[in-house]
Amino acid sequence: MYTYARNYLPSDGFKVPSPSEARAAPSISPAAEVLPHRYRKAAAQARNPDNPEARYPIAPDASSRLATISSNLPTRSLKRLFTTYLSLSKPRLSFLVVLTATAAYSLYPVPGLLAPAATATPSLSTLTLLFLTTGTALCSSSANALNMLMEPEHDAKMSRTRNRPLVRKLVSPRGALVFAIVCGTLGTGALYYGVNPTTAFLGAANIFLYAGIYTPLKRISVLNTWIGAIVGGIPPLMGWAAASGQCAHDGSWQELLFGEASAGGWLLAALLFAWQFPHFNSLSWSIREEYKNAGYRMLAWVNTAQNGRVALRYSLLMFPVCFGLTYFGITDWGFVATSSAINGWMAWKAVLFWREQGQKGTARGLFWASVWHLPIVMVLAMAHKKGLMERLYRSVFGYPEEYDDDLYYEVREQDAEEERCVAVRESREQPSP
Repeated sequence: MYTYARNYLPSDGFKVPSPSEARAAPSISPAAEVLPHRYRKAAAQARNPDNPEARYPIAPDASSRLATISSNLPTRSLKRLFTTYLSLSKPRLSFLVVLTATAAYSLYPVPGLLAPAATATPSLSTLTLLFLTTGTALCSSSANALNMLMEPEHDAKMSRTRNRPLVRKLVSPRGALVFAIVCGTLGTGALYYGVNPTTAFLGAANIFLYAGIYTPLKRISVLNTWIGAIVGGIPPLMGWAAASGQCAHDGSWQELLFGEASAGGWLLAALLFAWQFPHFNSLSWSIREEYKNAGYRMLAWVNTAQNGRVALRYSLLMFPVCFGLTYFGITDWGFVATSSAINGWMAWKAVLFWREQGQKGTARGLFWASVWHLPIVMVLAMAHKKGLMERLYRSVFGYPEEYDDDLYYEVREQDAEEERCVAVRESREQPSP
């Protein structure tokens, strides 16, 4: 009953058995042949061997699932219209993009955070954060819609993407193009007027990189993965530029991207850039034959050995990047220890993936390690933000009497810094004469 489930699991390579092979498989004890964490998948395959989704290594993406839901709704209903256009945005991917931008925004070292004498004015503007998240989500939706608009005939060749809205003709190419243009215009505008021009430029550049370079390059060269990694690294840089722009001297792009306080933004961008390789290389290995048949040039089938080496190389890059966040004063030294533990876990999975070239469950192991790695590292970075723990401790237990004089001058310096930031923001909001 469970033999075929074990023989064709995604960790062992993508080879889906036919329904006749599934029904002909002998019944054996699941405890003897199927690993405990795979009982549920094996049981689902045994119950419904004719369902291709149950036998597919990777679940259909969110766009395909939403398109399936939309196709079952009344033709002219608003719910169907909303669900269809939402599927064009690749909502899970867009949500991840927004999270990485907001994480970088929260990690910016703001003077006087949680200080006892903090003023009523927030250190970072909540309204700016709202414009950042909204604009970033709209820019991501525009890029994803253009991506799907350019390759419906190729999406139709892959089980994971063949249910997308343009493949199923739930929306016309013209409707998808209008959606992409509107989202791109509104998103860039929100970033320009609500955040700063530098962040707006980065958002527009990401749309161009993803739709104009990455998408067509997928059928030309394996370098498409590196371009896609750059696209993934830009949102944290957007969040950092949005935060630093509120306390910058002149707010120019040179200061926001290459000034004294820009190192943290580039390090977070490097973190996201490096993370993409162990994540995508392990994911694409399981469906490498489908990528090949669809004409997408991915390392998973073009050069399997290099696919493993690249995943391992960038997994190891996580260590110096996390150390850099501490070295440049973004996090405290405790982050080096805690991040090394989670980085070591993913690096070990990458070693196994490289050694076995994806076989023996190593592709699945690295994929899930990467899925957990990114949120854990981001949460650890925010928990270890430089000075956060000390200020929390002082806010609860207070300062010793011998520190009163030092605290008096420290608070005055923090107040002066916050007043300068407020003055800079107010001067930019005033209309030019």
